[in-house]
Amino acid sequence: MNLNENIFRAYDIRGIYGRDLTKDTAETVGKTFGTFIGSDKKIAVGRDVRTSGKVLEEKVIEGLTSVGCDVVDFGIITTPMLSIIVKIKNFDGGIMISASHNPREWNGFILIDKNGHFCSEGMGMEKIREIAFSKAFAKTNKKGSIFTGNGYNVYENFILPKVRTLKKLKIVLDPGNGATSSIATSLFGKMGIDVISINDFHDGNFPSHSPDVQEKDLLMLKEKVVEVSANFGVGFDCDGDRVAFIDETGRYIGSGNITIAIFSDYYLKKNKGAKIICDATCSSTLEEFIKSKGGLPVLNRVGHAFIVNRMIKEKAILGGEYSNHLYFLEIYGFDDAIFAALKMAEIISSSGKSLSDIANQIPRHFSTDITEISCPDKLKFKIVESIKDKFAKKNYKTIDIDGVKVSFEDGNFLIRASNTTPAIKLNAESKSLDHLKKIFSFGKKMIEEEIKNFGR
Repeated sequence: MNLNENIFRAYDIRGIYGRDLTKDTAETVGKTFGTFIGSDKKIAVGRDVRTSGKVLEEKVIEGLTSVGCDVVDFGIITTPMLSIIVKIKNFDGGIMISASHNPREWNGFILIDKNGHFCSEGMGMEKIREIAFSKAFAKTNKKGSIFTGNGYNVYENFILPKVRTLKKLKIVLDPGNGATSSIATSLFGKMGIDVISINDFHDGNFPSHSPDVQEKDLLMLKEKVVEVSANFGVGFDCDGDRVAFIDETGRYIGSGNITIAIFSDYYLKKNKGAKIICDATCSSTLEEFIKSKGGLPVLNRVGHAFIVNRMIKEKAILGGEYSNHLYFLEIYGFDDAIFAALKMAEIISSSGKSLSDIANQIPRHFSTDITEISCPDKLKFKIVESIKDKFAKKNYKTIDIDGVKVSFEDGNFLIRASNTTPAIKLNAESKSLDHLKKIFSFGKKMIEEEIKNFGR
């Protein structure tokens, strides 16, 4: 069985099921990770709700036990729940079967070390890839055992004491038929919150919306919030590490530029001078806002593993990405969407303000959504490097933490290779709507021309 090189990405193993990922791939991943962690170790395994997840789970467990690892199978669970369980229950590692926010035909393997952190570039992925392609699997006479685990109680006992609400709230939840279904509803109810849930059952076909939580996916949630006069609404992505908020008027609050600012303001009230990690995609207005609240913004590369590792290094209290991943020091830096939603309830309850009032206090520029331009995996990083070199030669002001962020007099745009899909990503911001359109078109044209040049 030949492995597809492109499935090994910056912080996980990911591809289209049936084409890039097969049963054999899953078994190889199990053998590889078991060899990497070591025989006679205990591994936690979970999956999101994708229809391909069950068979991949069975085969990855088969691979793990064949090299001597004992496995506790937690079944359908969120990615942050599995990270938390690995950390607090002293597992030697974990494998989450999920492609996170990618479309339903995708699946993958998130490999987790004993601290609950992803085995990413620079954190073990290179060695894992080497073992997989060399097939240098551990030899053992002992086959590992398989146990069934229930992570809900472990997670509940860990999370709920970290959240408090002071007044009665009404909240609408939309798990999108993903892994947070029923879990989030139960936890909010136990906090004394009046919960109305939609799309709250497991269905790997995601009938309600895509695995992502962009504004276009949240029309049902917007309507329901207004219909029941809720304090706010929450949308979750497929594996529970990304969250979006709807205010009481039915308005989408926005990207991480707004949500990170809201949480920064809350945490900095008691932690002046604390560092907050923001990914390179975030707005300059967010950096300015954090400084105005007494915090120290630190720009970083996009991606879970990179944000978490930087939080640990900098001893940051909070981290966030434009895509609405929110990372909290009090839960070991993990980006848990359910925890983020519970903390938002705490913020609204303690402030006595509506979510719209809180959000309206956050300054914002005109900005675009992140646009993905298709580009082969084997070319995308080379093309971004070429674009970066061209801007440098023309003496543009640039930041190259992740791809290239190009500054203009009245705005900027970021061009970066996607870590999870065959695409180059572009987003822009400006104080002027007209200028925003111009610089976005300039960046898009640059990408398209480079793709054409490399294709010749």
